[in-house]
Amino acid sequence: MLTIDGLPLHPLLVHAAVVLLPLAALGSVAIALVPSWRRRYAWPVLGVTLAGVAAVPAAQQSGEDFQAALERGGVRNPAIQTHADLGATLLPIALGFGVAVIALLVAGRLADREREAEAPTTKTWRVVSVVVSVLVVLLAAGTTVQTVRAGHSGSTAVWSGVGS
Repeated sequence: MLTIDGLPLHPLLVHAAVVLLPLAALGSVAIALVPSWRRRYAWPVLGVTLAGVAAVPAAQQSGEDFQAALERGGVRNPAIQTHADLGATLLPIALGFGVAVIALLVAGRLADREREAEAPTTKTWRVVSVVVSVLVVLLAAGTTVQTVRAGHSGSTAVWSGVGS
């Protein structure tokens, strides 16, 4: 199990996901709803989104290592397995969210070009952009909810029984 100055790496990586994914969700919803913001903030939102999504498998791997170390030490807490299960379901949702944000930026850029054309004959990318925007909003909400669920179960596993 990897540690930094005696602290397991897992809590540090978890906090990256717990901070970055909801921040990415807020940013992506903002750029989905306000196209002019998308043009200005696309790169920062994409960066935060990719970092948040990348933090999930890193947190999962470090969590598996941490759980194995705890079990070798004789610690068997069913709440840890619940936390691991919720964390495992976060990755596919976060990956879908990341792909949707990328699709939004591509479709949004193509919709912008379509709008700027002198004689716009089609609204294809504008329609695609709206559909992808709705998908981004839904996946942003799902990612945030699952991040909170996994994080809460982890804190419950750590702090249940403390002080009693």
